[in-house]
Amino acid sequence: MIKIGDKLPAGSLQEFIEVEGEGCSIGPNSFDIEKATAGKKVAIFGLPGAYTPTCSAKHLPGYVQMASQLRAAGIDEIWCVSVNDAFVMGAWGRDQKTQGAVRMMADGSADFARATGLTLDLTSKGMGVRAQRYSMLVDNGVVKTLNIEAPGKFEVSDAATMLAQARS
Repeated sequence: MIKIGDKLPAGSLQEFIEVEGEGCSIGPNSFDIEKATAGKKVAIFGLPGAYTPTCSAKHLPGYVQMASQLRAAGIDEIWCVSVNDAFVMGAWGRDQKTQGAVRMMADGSADFARATGLTLDLTSKGMGVRAQRYSMLVDNGVVKTLNIEAPGKFEVSDAATMLAQARS
């Protein structure tokens, strides 16, 4: 399992782009994790799934609401990562009004979740392998803080915890 001091694993995440620009076409685009985090402080939070109750009511909205405070604390980007495809993440982002606040990064095949060791097996609930609920502060691709929730909990991966960690 990934831990503080580790580099993020090599690989890519996908993001649904609404407006063409900066080398990105409209629709799903793939981003190399190492290149996308190079020289940046990125708050990454993972969750079991788009449109799920806690994820939609608390986890994602908290980061959207606190985005400007997180940026003022030195965070360059905020990523929401979930084992969903880029189309679902894009639609969920539109519903949650994440534009300009949180990048909705798709880990459709759970490759990133597996590479970090942050998987959650929900096959008994018909959801397959998902990501655990977590947050991490990454500086130039290196994990500086890591907050992993106990099963069924939402206590340490929230935006307020991330803001406190970014300020310290």
